[in-house]
Amino acid sequence: MELGTFIQQFIELLEESDAEQISASTRFHELDEYSSLLALTIVAMVDEEYDVAIKAEDLRKAQTIEDLFNIIKEKKA
Repeated sequence: MELGTFIQQFIELLEESDAEQISASTRFHELDEYSSLLALTIVAMVDEEYDVAIKAEDLRKAQTIEDLFNIIKEKKA
């Protein structure tokens, strides 16, 4: 499980954001396109790609993409 791969998978879920502006430190809640639908899409991607179930609380706790990656990594361990 690598952060760079996770960021690329996250970017693939975005339709409006500039991919070049997305990094580990991106505060994904502040993206213009962040919505409950995108949150559900993120949950589904994490389940499919990493076989990890995350909850809305996990998304709320994570401030950045790297924070979310670390939560997933902890649950995978």
